[in-house]
Amino acid sequence: MKYGFDNDKYLKIQSEHIKERISKFGDKLYLEFGGKLFDDFHASRVLPGFQPDSKLRMLMQLADCAEIVIVISAVDIEKNKVRGDLGITYDMDVLRLRDEFQNRGLMVGSVCITHYKGQQAADIFRAKLEKMNIKTYLHYTIEGYPSNIALIDSDDGYGKNDYIETTRPLVVVTAPGPGSGKMATCLSQLYHENKRGVKAGYAKFETFPIWNLPLKHPVNLAYEAATADLNDVNMIDPFHLEAYGKTTVNYNRDIEIFPVLNAIFEGIYGFNPYKSPTDMGVNMAGYCIFDDEACCEASRQEILRRYYAALDLLAEGKGSENEVDKIELLMRQAKITTNDRKVTVAAKERGQKSGVPTAAIELSDGTIITSETTSLFGTSAALLLNATKHLAGIDHSVKLIPSSMIEPIQNMKVSYLRGNNPRLHTDEVLVALAMLSKDDENCRRAIEQLPKLSGCQVHTTVMLSEVDKKIFKKLGVDVTSEPIRKKSKSL
Repeated sequence: MKYGFDNDKYLKIQSEHIKERISKFGDKLYLEFGGKLFDDFHASRVLPGFQPDSKLRMLMQLADCAEIVIVISAVDIEKNKVRGDLGITYDMDVLRLRDEFQNRGLMVGSVCITHYKGQQAADIFRAKLEKMNIKTYLHYTIEGYPSNIALIDSDDGYGKNDYIETTRPLVVVTAPGPGSGKMATCLSQLYHENKRGVKAGYAKFETFPIWNLPLKHPVNLAYEAATADLNDVNMIDPFHLEAYGKTTVNYNRDIEIFPVLNAIFEGIYGFNPYKSPTDMGVNMAGYCIFDDEACCEASRQEILRRYYAALDLLAEGKGSENEVDKIELLMRQAKITTNDRKVTVAAKERGQKSGVPTAAIELSDGTIITSETTSLFGTSAALLLNATKHLAGIDHSVKLIPSSMIEPIQNMKVSYLRGNNPRLHTDEVLVALAMLSKDDENCRRAIEQLPKLSGCQVHTTVMLSEVDKKIFKKLGVDVTSEPIRKKSKSL
């Protein structure tokens, strides 16, 4: 991978700016953490060199004075919304996040369920949290939000929300994903703190969009692609342009909510310390890019991955045409097509020749390996064998798994487990290699290559089974698929 982002510089200057912002407020600071505190794989993909746990490492330096509030939307609970990178629902991720934070010595004070309108699924989740002795609070949907400022900034607006009890001067508000209501939670707390005579402040730590990159920079376009299901739009910050005469980039929800924040700050302080949404942020990521083209290319590939993910969801009946259309527009703005994804071209070319499902992987040195479905292996399983043999220097003609082992597995799948597909999946191939590796040098060498697949790109001409998706994810491989289901006899 070609790096373009200086992570050490980022940790240093980002930490300094957060501490500086904390010092500007008195009693308490609510710090909204956008994106993911750890496992920020989107950032690590579009900013090669960014470490997924960078934000968490910075926060741990403030562990003694900080507590965490995890926010989740009742709408996302009701929809069983899934984190695409981990494959788990948002409500399950709340519990995972809590455990991860606490295992690192960070205090998790409570969970706040936002956008609450009596959803049964939210009530069930709240009861589950309370049985676990996790403090839980409700924040309600406010009619006319965010434009009805008079209602929002009143006892019938934010005043109706539960007051989240906190004990430390720095309150970090985070969530499983975007659109959870983190900012509204912070502003609601400012309203309640003011009622209690506490001078609380607010700041925002959001990696994307990067405010000091151009509006249509591929890194910022990739953020729009990542949030296409939310209809987020990157915009020039009009408040910053008016106040300073400088062009900066923000996104629509922050710009829409700024008048609300302005009104609340004026109620608390008599003035707003921020002249624009951009002022609220402490994001220094743009200053840490040292190879712009490397980040541009990584971001273009991310847009294409998001496009295929949206197409697959649509084919499964889980996505929307609007999401696909929006990403297609972003592709035009980035001047890219699916042909700019090398593995897509390679997989399709082999598929056109063979007439069966095929796959391709691009290794770290740019080498592309392809595979196709056979009577013994699915195309993903065959791809793993082909790639690891290449990396280990094993001749392609060598059969790592003998038919004497494959046939009993196929018989078990069809005769006893009533399956339609006798072909081995990726997990079955890896287990077979592991069993053989004790006595077979080639199998041992092939297994040793698996870590080298992390960060590699794969494309398949048919949609993957859940098993193959999980294996590729565990190996750290970025996969895209044509939105084509396998025929029933090929499952």
